[in-house]
Amino acid sequence: MSDEEYMRLALRLARRGLGWASPNPMVGAVLVRDNHIIGRGYHRRYGGSHAEINALQDASVAPVGATLYVNLEPCCHYGKTPPCVDAIISSKIKRVVIGTLDPNPQASGKSVRILNEHGIETRTGVLEEECRELNKSHFKYMTTGMPLVTLKFAQTLDGRIATAGGDSRWVSSEAFRKRAHKLRAINDAILVGIDTVLADNPQLTVRLVRGRNPARVILDSRLRMPLDAEIIKTGKAAPVIIATTPQADGEKVSRLRELGIEVLVVQPDASGEIDLKALLQALGGRNISSLLVEGGARVITSFLRQKLADKAIVAIAPKILGKGTDAVGELDIARMSQALKMAFNRISRVDEDIVIEARVDYTAG
Repeated sequence: MSDEEYMRLALRLARRGLGWASPNPMVGAVLVRDNHIIGRGYHRRYGGSHAEINALQDASVAPVGATLYVNLEPCCHYGKTPPCVDAIISSKIKRVVIGTLDPNPQASGKSVRILNEHGIETRTGVLEEECRELNKSHFKYMTTGMPLVTLKFAQTLDGRIATAGGDSRWVSSEAFRKRAHKLRAINDAILVGIDTVLADNPQLTVRLVRGRNPARVILDSRLRMPLDAEIIKTGKAAPVIIATTPQADGEKVSRLRELGIEVLVVQPDASGEIDLKALLQALGGRNISSLLVEGGARVITSFLRQKLADKAIVAIAPKILGKGTDAVGELDIARMSQALKMAFNRISRVDEDIVIEARVDYTAG
């Protein structure tokens, strides 16, 4: 097998950590000696052993003279676990093939240099595009300090997310709602506006699939959150962060904090609403590297208008409402040439819905 074929296997192993490894990246490792795979491993869970260590522990024979394939540069610093480069060196591995360098400044290029200094041959950039795509949230988080932002919503064929009277249950099929819970499980946090909480009283937890509950972030500039809301009642299921502004009632802030809720006071933007970029930076400081934005329409529009959304997952239901709530509001676009461009990554069918996964391309046009 070629280096590329072994790297594909490492990528397949890495994907097993989806939803569990974060905020660490997904990493898979394959040990090969004399053209035979002698060990495999992946980063199973945040705080646990890294892929390289698991592959070494899985080795059926001594890895002396073996080649290690790993989709992301091994770490060379102490975190929750010791440096992987130390274990690689002590195991007398002869060659390390790396998919892409780690953007983490604690490792980027340093691990390769250390391995080379110890006489270990390295090759980097094998299936680099695929390796970077797998950990795109890690790359954004490490280079900007902010999480990767995914907009998720369901709309009718004519672009509505609710009727004129506000009824929004249910636009999409049950099958897509199950997929939406999977999206929750693989993101570090989920965000909605207070209007969604007041209208739907959601829990924002993972119930339809197996997986961890994300942290729950609520945009509430005037702190209208009811103390008996389901999100407050289920506070022990997953962290709750209520983002508000200095105009919030101090007594209510204290009461929510007594209930174990984090109230994050963010300076307002020019319109008096929460400064979303400042909020994203604050969430990044809390080890949140991926954020799923579920709406409503004002929130979705704000992220697009401020060019803070990285991708979108949209279910289009075979329904027409006519007058109703638009999925996306005013973006101050006067000419077609100013339209936000979307680069479609995947189009699929989920039951009766068409689901589009796309990257927001702010450089186009």
